Amino acid sequence: MMRQKFIFVTGGVVSSLGKGLASASIGALLESRGLNIMIKKLDPYINVDPGTMNPFQHGEVYVTDDGAETDLDLGHYERFTNAVVSRRCNFTTGQVYDTVLSKERKGEYLGGTVQVIPHITDEIKRRILDVDDGVDVVLVEIGGTVGDIESLPFLEAIRQLRNDLGKENSLFIHLTLVPFIKTADEMKTKPTQHSVNELRRIGIQPDILLCRTERALSQGLKDKIALFCNVEKDAVITARDVEVIYEVPLLFHNEGLDDKITKLLNIWAKKPDLSKWDNIIETIKNPKRQVDIALVGKYVRLKDSYKSLNEALVHGGIANNCKVNIHYIDSEDLERGSNAGLQGVDGILVPGGFGDRGIEGKINAIRFSREKKIPYLGLCLGMQLAVIEIGRHKAGCEGAHSCEFDENTPYPIIYLIEEWVDRDNKVQKRDKFSDKGGTMRLGAYPCKIAQGSLAFKAYGQEMIHERHRHRYEFNMEFRNRLEKCGMVISGISPDGKLVEIIEFKNHPWFLACQFHPEFKSKPFKPHPLFRDFIRASLKQRQENNRNAKKNRHT
Repeated sequence: MMRQKFIFVTGGVVSSLGKGLASASIGALLESRGLNIMIKKLDPYINVDPGTMNPFQHGEVYVTDDGAETDLDLGHYERFTNAVVSRRCNFTTGQVYDTVLSKERKGEYLGGTVQVIPHITDEIKRRILDVDDGVDVVLVEIGGTVGDIESLPFLEAIRQLRNDLGKENSLFIHLTLVPFIKTADEMKTKPTQHSVNELRRIGIQPDILLCRTERALSQGLKDKIALFCNVEKDAVITARDVEVIYEVPLLFHNEGLDDKITKLLNIWAKKPDLSKWDNIIETIKNPKRQVDIALVGKYVRLKDSYKSLNEALVHGGIANNCKVNIHYIDSEDLERGSNAGLQGVDGILVPGGFGDRGIEGKINAIRFSREKKIPYLGLCLGMQLAVIEIGRHKAGCEGAHSCEFDENTPYPIIYLIEEWVDRDNKVQKRDKFSDKGGTMRLGAYPCKIAQGSLAFKAYGQEMIHERHRHRYEFNMEFRNRLEKCGMVISGISPDGKLVEIIEFKNHPWFLACQFHPEFKSKPFKPHPLFRDFIRASLKQRQENNRNAKKNRHT
């Protein structure tokens, strides 16, 4: 039986070079060779998790089946591979120190002085080596940039692991930058040399270099980098900018990356089958149709805030062989009374979010969608606001709101359940003063779907499990009143207490869910709700085109 192999991915020169995409793409290549993989992300920041961090600083919070709030890179891991990530796949400096300090308080270190080495590094190593049975290769991405003071304990831990595991069972891959200087009309290798020197200074010699570039590296540049960075010539890989992120596995394969990895780790594996990636790229680059979707949110200035959502829309386009044009609309703009950004779109989507900024703008967008019969998909907060909009404008509940935004609303259609049973069957108690971090309904929960509904047509089954991240719920006291006005509860918890999916009658396609379906969508397995939302939006586009032709003729 092959001993588990570990690949450590680090980054240098600047942040945001794409370590997450690189790690996910390497995982995809190894899976294409028949290997079972596990991917982990080590985050150097001191926060316990990104759950309370501003999306403008950190991007989206990605939620796992077991209820962990994690880094958005874990979304890349699941979209590119068959790996199912869990809370064991992402940990932070905050979590490591919290564990070590708890052990110290309990006396587990027998009164010894607690130090970064060995106590912190040993805890990091323990978490890295916590691996599922049957895994062949473990990919470990180290967050941050080499040279950051926060990353030093993590880098020291993997340096030690190289000695513990042996050279044939561990591999260092370093992602770096080779910039193109326009005024000199040439590419510069010095940043890469400095980055590798920084790694070597702390005891890590990279085995493979992924060089992020605007254009392909010449063989001469590869030879120069190999010479100055002390790696083999075929270990210098061009990580060129691509038009579509799903091209990265193909790019790496064409550069010989998977061959080099299997050679260095002495892995015997089958030849890769990358046909599904070829098909995905063909569909994305040569779509037969296109559709315009309005994404109404308050974090639209940073696209990473909706990373999984953006990709799920692309996947819905793949399923329908069409290009999805996403129009980002700031919900605060809609509060000023103008719906200009919604005119002519084929579908409207309101995503999740927190805080009261831009809420009325989102409600305006939902009303526009319902009254103009434009396909609508609401996610999490997008569902809560949909039932509020129906309550206000169809059920006569003037002033209806969520207790999250208005504690004194006369119609608390969305409210806080202060005592509830979580996914581990533990009773949880909370109120508006509870800690913000980790007090939500998190992770996968079951949902029973009503037959004949839009949801049932999409899923094709009665029982589903989807991932949640929210505190407030639909108030069942208003169920009958809203159902008399055309709302349909098409998805509900098995005990009948928690509303999961609502729809609206006499509308081409109006569906909103309390969960986040975007977290379970893949390019080669688009989520059924996004698939059907895009399909409905395509029908809307055809109707718009027919109406436009009639108007021209008249």
